[in-house]
Amino acid sequence: MSAQVVVCNGCCCGRVEKGHNEVPIDALKSAWDEHELHNQVKLTISGCLGPCSMHNVSLLKTENGLTWLGNLTEREHYDALIHWACDIAEGQGVDLPEILQERRFVRLQEVVIREQE
Repeated sequence: MSAQVVVCNGCCCGRVEKGHNEVPIDALKSAWDEHELHNQVKLTISGCLGPCSMHNVSLLKTENGLTWLGNLTEREHYDALIHWACDIAEGQGVDLPEILQERRFVRLQEVVIREQE
């Protein structure tokens, strides 16, 4: 397996009752089946990934590292995830579609600093 797409469907992401856009889980699963992506790109629908302020978060894992995406508000964003996965499966590299480039963010590790007594 060369890559993984982790799509948050946790406490905030996809919760229309909280004012967020729906995460098209069934459409993503259908696309993975239709394009036979399961052996090359794993699709994981997860619980909360953490950066809740970004709403509708996804994480792309490749051998080159992690790419965090947030504010995936349009169906076109998820279609771009599908196209990216198809490109990966066909061995065409890991370039992120332009529509997703503006959705990238860097997730910093939480740091706890204790004051000296």
